[in-house]
Amino acid sequence: MAARRFDMPFGAELTSEGVRFRLWAPGCDEVGLCLGEGPEEAVRPMNALGDGWFELDVAGAGPGTRYRYAVNDGLRVPDPASRFNPDDVHAASEVIDPAAFDWRDGDWRGRPWEEAVVYELHVGTFSPEGTFAGVAARLDYLVALGVTAIELMPVADFPGARNWGYDGVLPFAPDSRYGRPEDLKNLVQAAHARGLMVLLDVVYNHFGPEGNYLHVYARPFFSERHHTLWGAAINFDGPRSRTVREFFIHNALYWLTEYHFDGLRLDAVHAIVDDSVPHILDELAARVHAAVEPGRHVHLVLENDANAARHLGPGRYAAQWNDDIHHALHVLATGETDGYYADYADAPLRHLGRCLAEGFAYQGEASPYRGDAPRGEPSAQLPPQTFVSFLQNHDQIGNRAFGERIGQLAPVPALRAAAAIYLLAPAIPLLFMGEEFSAATPFPFFCDFGDDLRDAVTNGRRREFRKFARFADAAAQAAIPDPNSVATFESARLDWATAEDGEWLAYYRGLLTLRREVVVPRLPGTTGHAAQFDVLAPSGVRVAWRLGDGSTLRLLANLSAAPMRAVTPPGEALFALGTERAGEGTLALAPWAVLWTLDDGETQR
Repeated sequence: MAARRFDMPFGAELTSEGVRFRLWAPGCDEVGLCLGEGPEEAVRPMNALGDGWFELDVAGAGPGTRYRYAVNDGLRVPDPASRFNPDDVHAASEVIDPAAFDWRDGDWRGRPWEEAVVYELHVGTFSPEGTFAGVAARLDYLVALGVTAIELMPVADFPGARNWGYDGVLPFAPDSRYGRPEDLKNLVQAAHARGLMVLLDVVYNHFGPEGNYLHVYARPFFSERHHTLWGAAINFDGPRSRTVREFFIHNALYWLTEYHFDGLRLDAVHAIVDDSVPHILDELAARVHAAVEPGRHVHLVLENDANAARHLGPGRYAAQWNDDIHHALHVLATGETDGYYADYADAPLRHLGRCLAEGFAYQGEASPYRGDAPRGEPSAQLPPQTFVSFLQNHDQIGNRAFGERIGQLAPVPALRAAAAIYLLAPAIPLLFMGEEFSAATPFPFFCDFGDDLRDAVTNGRRREFRKFARFADAAAQAAIPDPNSVATFESARLDWATAEDGEWLAYYRGLLTLRREVVVPRLPGTTGHAAQFDVLAPSGVRVAWRLGDGSTLRLLANLSAAPMRAVTPPGEALFALGTERAGEGTLALAPWAVLWTLDDGETQR
């Protein structure tokens, strides 16, 4: 039996005699520790240590002990570093013994990033059970699909019974609706036994609007100078920010150590405001890489709408979600050009080609959607594996009024072509749960806020879409699913009855087998500036990558509903969809045709 325990400077830590309770409450002159619940609750004064810290050692307390803190006039609050809150975010925290779990994956060292095929899932809607155990029961299916990593949408404790996860308020506590801490550890261990990495989505840019009590007793957690979409920004650079920075750095180390996750995906870091040096993103990455034991693969991934390439690379972040490639593929497949898709409407093929060859489509150019503000930084110097490509994810589906998947928006031939491109390209592919069998279930935004927020969130969601012509009148807005409704949540649950070995599933399995057997072994050593692209009139794109083993991987695609012709690329055909010879050195490309070739020699395009 192996134990994994991450010691933290706050929260409830087991000692040889009991439990040490520690809270940072700079807004309080005194703090009480409340042990037990209901009439049996006992309140003990905590010792003030200075600089806002309060501490108390309690002999006889141990695993299972329920506790809260009494702050400002006796308000009872959970531990912000709680390892578990069994009765949701407003109730008592529970002392957990991390060493009690029987870890049996000591030989697991992770997998190199080049091998990643990521499968994003929401624990509550992925399985009928909606639990960590429900995910674990389907790991063999994911292995057979060709996935090498699962990515869990945030599991940090959120208010209510259902949530996407981005409204979490207790970032160290797995939400009790999904199971206990040991259930999440069982899932990670079961994945490792099957060769699967497990990545966790974490939110370091804000706390959810319900159940966050930090503003009552620890106001320095929030900035007086910076604001975001969610209100006051997290204080990473102002007075007393050192403790705030440590809180989130320890959170990252906690998940990677105590739960043995293989990596973290940091949500929307463009909303993290930090004018200090080093930037919190750089310090967090440095601390993580310094703490990881030699030989273990741990991967940090960003979501960053600003396309800031400076955070990416060795010793920093392994990769970034590439919204640009999704948007270009979406415009080509669906013809939609409203909202942020307007930035790709002028030349979607050029944007796609640049993403495939250089990473970002926007590398400092003006963004019309953002009022012509410049967006992005040069990225061609980064290896293609630094970018995560996708045709769907939770945001791109759920940002729509009805949460429709792209399968309800684009013709099948276009989707086949798009999948063949992003699954075989050198960038890291990410699938959203159910995509592989063309799931028809939507993924609308859902939550379960209390009475004070419920109506405001529902009405705010509907107001978001007033700028679209089809939602201009009140009746159309009222038809948008209520995010607080149980029915909205249930509509997002995957229908596994439709996931039988059908045509789509076979198609995805075939592409991922080809990726695993042919593409992935050639990726190690692939550098930046490894690719070139051309746009071919009227609707074609051609890309060539020089891979790490010296071979050249080539893509030729016709991304339109009209046929076209092109020069036959050199190399051996790996995958062909809708192509045939049209004469000496010429190919006829049917609508939505895709050809991948591989040249092991020195032939130049």
